[in-house]
Amino acid sequence: MTEPYVPPAVWTPPASNGGAFASINRPVAGPTHEAALPVGKHPLQLYSLATPNGVKVTIMLEELLALGHQGAEYDAWLIRINEGAQFSSGFVEANPNSKIPALVDRSGAEPVRVFESGSILVYLAEKFGAFLPPSGPARAETMNWLFWQMGSAPFVGGGFGHFYAYAPEKLQYPIDRYAMETKRQLDVLERQLANHRFVAGEEYTIADMAIWPWYGGMARGELYEAGEFLSVHEYKNVRRWADEIAARPAVARGRKVNRVRGEPSEQVPERHDASDLN
Repeated sequence: MTEPYVPPAVWTPPASNGGAFASINRPVAGPTHEAALPVGKHPLQLYSLATPNGVKVTIMLEELLALGHQGAEYDAWLIRINEGAQFSSGFVEANPNSKIPALVDRSGAEPVRVFESGSILVYLAEKFGAFLPPSGPARAETMNWLFWQMGSAPFVGGGFGHFYAYAPEKLQYPIDRYAMETKRQLDVLERQLANHRFVAGEEYTIADMAIWPWYGGMARGELYEAGEFLSVHEYKNVRRWADEIAARPAVARGRKVNRVRGEPSEQVPERHDASDLN
């Protein structure tokens, strides 16, 4: 029988804790190496990877372009987080938290950095006047659900996803703990979507774009290969919503950008022109 872990009086980082991302985990911030970020020809420069958080932004940009907002043209540069590219001096300048995605808006006199996926969605929605009601109850409801996702998804990713898919050993307690919370969150959405076409009401908004890559992917059995384990077939309203959004052409394009996993036809590691997605 394995001896129970007893926390020391003062914690110190282990030489290695195993797991899929052990090589990039560290207890300090800041850059590890000097490297400038590339800059393309478009007003918006995105530095990202097609994780659920990264996909939120490329979906938003493709939806804006589909509406005819030419100012939303963008270059999407691949940041390989498993290789530590997010710790370059250039990336840390764009996002001191060293997490993808990071956006730099170069359309004005001075570059504007925008980091954290929810902040990027709000920034773009306000810049182009799209996918976020300008005021009143509809705006409040959209923001409610956007911030619900920002606060809830870490339990799905860093909690359930880590211990179910990436931890060096399977441990029952954390898997049970986070599976329960993931299913509770899916039930929150199931109840909301029972009476609404989209998460915040009858209109498609940045709340859907934020929530879909995490919970839509889970409902469609595409996240952590955990669909059967979590019995996602139970969440029929979530699946209906997830499938409707997946069928949107801009979503189909956006989810390919900065992708380096899966079917080759679904991978567009970098996007510098609309033709890259053809």
